[in-house]
Amino acid sequence: MTIVKLTGMARGGGAEFVAAADMSFAAIGRAGLGQMEVLSGIVPGGGGTQYLLNRAGRNRALKIVLGAELFDAQTAERYGWINRALPADDIDAFVDRLARNIADLPDGSIAAVKSALPPQDMATGMLREHEAWVSQFVRPAAEKLLRGALAAGAQTRDGELRLEQLLRSVAL
Repeated sequence: MTIVKLTGMARGGGAEFVAAADMSFAAIGRAGLGQMEVLSGIVPGGGGTQYLLNRAGRNRALKIVLGAELFDAQTAERYGWINRALPADDIDAFVDRLARNIADLPDGSIAAVKSALPPQDMATGMLREHEAWVSQFVRPAAEKLLRGALAAGAQTRDGELRLEQLLRSVAL
């Protein structure tokens, strides 16, 4: 059983990790989720498109990926990206209580429930995602955008805090 308690920013691979978890909770006013890879000329990898499709539906997954914006906890909850947005002061107690309650279940209960509620088979979608990622990653535009993002400081703390803005400012 995987439970995410998000109290900061999760973009790209971090957002994919959040979406891949069994349950995800985010702190209102502190948490943010984003899939901004398209601004670098690539698509999300690591299951990003597939987990979003499964959690949020196609129309919202398209908005998340193509819009390349940072989403707050309440919007992520409304979209189905996370289970619940909670006040920052309450998230620790809530998630800890939930995790303890799950851990205290009788032996076999978690496995039985997870087997009764299997995840959607995403093998075909993962292959499509990988092929889309590779097809974009090898394009000259992706190289130029990624190099430009690094030159502009995308890998720094300041760059990360304003990543979507920074990526939008990199010119082809």
